Parts: sequence; structure tokens; C-alpha cells
Amino acid sequence: MDRHIISENAQLIDAIAKLNQLSGKVMTLFVIDHNHRVTGSLTDGDVRRALLSGVSVTDPVSRAANIRFKALRGDSIDLRLLRQYRKAGLRLVPRLDGKGVITDIIDTTRTATRLPVTAILMAGGKGERLRPLTLTTPKPLLKIGQQPIIDYNIKALARAGVTDIYVTVNYMADKIEEHFASPVAGVNVKCVREDMPLGTIGSAALVDLPKQGATIVMNSDLLTTLSFEDMYLHHINEAADITIAAVPYNVSVPYAILTTDGNSVTNLQEKPSYSYYANAGIYIIANPLLRALKTDKRTDATDLIEAAIARRLKVTYFPISGTWIDIGSPTDFAHAKELMRHHLDSGSC
Repeated sequence: MDRHIISENAQLIDAIAKLNQLSGKVMTLFVIDHNHRVTGSLTDGDVRRALLSGVSVTDPVSRAANIRFKALRGDSIDLRLLRQYRKAGLRLVPRLDGKGVITDIIDTTRTATRLPVTAILMAGGKGERLRPLTLTTPKPLLKIGQQPIIDYNIKALARAGVTDIYVTVNYMADKIEEHFASPVAGVNVKCVREDMPLGTIGSAALVDLPKQGATIVMNSDLLTTLSFEDMYLHHINEAADITIAAVPYNVSVPYAILTTDGNSVTNLQEKPSYSYYANAGIYIIANPLLRALKTDKRTDATDLIEAAIARRLKVTYFPISGTWIDIGSPTDFAHAKELMRHHLDSGSC
């Protein structure tokens, strides 16, 4: 962080030298006073404009600084404001405490946002439909392109600023634990073992979650371009207890369907199509619900959701508009590899 900070009393030539050291990175400095409070920002553009207006390289940095700088203030991060700054092209966004002192600098070229959530990836399944591939390799570690399936999800979560990530393991746990012995995308992923199969969401009970807040829970064997930021903001806007990521699912009937009333036909619809939303295996769930799960009882996600609905808790859905592939079969696996090959060839990944 210090490489992006300079005193307002430093000479402009010192700022130029410090900016030059940032060449190839984000070339922005934050100007501070003697109390370490931020008084402005400085880019090479600010320096050029100052020199053209007659400022000397021996003048103090304060004469060239932009006092209308953008920042996030307070203990919590305003995600909407951060997204506004990111879309406006701001590459570095400082976080300031109540006194105006920098506590953190968010690099939006590395981390698009900072979601205040934990994430749990379910990786305990045997992947039986993908045998013989999964006889020697757990499904989350099967490679799509140059990296395991699960790493795509870890990296997507890291880009969303999620650093508290757990992976629950059972089948071939040793291999997954070995994989995460080293950080992935700068995140020290923590593995949690099931002593018994706990279902599609029950192993979340093994994670020591905060009492409040929310957690992203997802299957580890998905490939998706879902925006975790958009889904989280939807969850907050709806004041939801559970938000389910959903994918469109269409059913086409190849016959004429009758509408009946008793023994009478009241209508005839030729080869209709019906549209539904299907569960995508990605959820945002209020922590109290996950903390209430039993560690010695199997619980599937559908069990938890149905119980929440029965209690009249708020359960919402968030449509996925981009890519979503559930890699459950050899056909899905081949499709995912072909899709990734296309991304690599087009330079979009």
C-alpha cells in the first residue's frame, strides 16, 4: 500500500519518480497530510496538467493533487458506490476511516468488488456418472483447459473479493486437500472433511460461520459466468433469507395437449412449450439457517429450502443470464472442454 502513498509536502519530482516505479501497474498516488489523512490523488495526467499550468517540479505535491478524489468511507463497503467507481474506470479506490486515513486500497483490476460473505463449495461427491475418469481423480479436480474445474469457481469468488472460502470434502479427500495446500488466486482455501455423507448442503454445518451475514454455498463442479456481485445485491435488496441461482429450462411437448373439463375437451394446444426456472446449485443463505444445520444428519439443499418456505421465510431466485454448465456426465464434460477451448482460442479467457 505504501507505494501508492506520498506526502503532500514532497516535491513533485519525487512524485514523478514514484509514479515511474509503478510503470506497468496502476499509476496512481494518494496524497496525505502530516496526520496521514488523504487530501488528494495524483496521476501522471495530473502531473502533466500541473506542469503545463506553471507548477515547478520542485513545488510540493499538493499543488498538483486532485482534491476531488473518489473514496469509500466508513467501516463497511458501499458495494453500489464501488461498482459505480469501477464502471467509471477508477482502477484504485481507497478506503478511509472516520478520520480520513487510508485503511485499504482496492485494486479493481484485480478484485472487482468486496462481497462481505463466506463461501462454501461442496466437493464430497463421487462423480459416479463420470467414471472411469473419477476412479482416480475427484470430479472437482478434473481439468477443463489447463486447470481443475473447482479452480474456476475459486478464482471467480476471489475476483468478487471473497477470501473466506471453504471446500467440504469426502471422496478422495486427500487429493483435494493436497491441491489446496497452496493458495489459489491468492486465497488460502480451507478444506473441511465430512465424517459421513451429509447431503448436498449438510456439510455447511461443519464450517464455523459468523452468527450474522450470509454465505455463498455452491456445487464445486459447475462452470458459470454468474455475477456473484449482482446476485448478492439482489439478495440484499430483497431482504432474502435464501436466494437461489436459477437457469431457464424449457420443455417442448411433441404432441397436441388437451385442456379438459370433466369428459369435455375445452381447448387443444399444438406442440406447446413451457418455460421454467431450474435450481443451478448456487445459493446465498443467511448464516443463522446454516448454523442451525445438524452435523450428524443428512440435509439436502431442497430440504433446507422447503423448510424455509414452510416457515414463511423469504426465498427468492436470481436468474443466470450467462454460461452455466453442470458437469455431471461425459457429455457435459466434453461440452465444457469445448467451450473453454473456444474461449482460449478467442483470447477471452
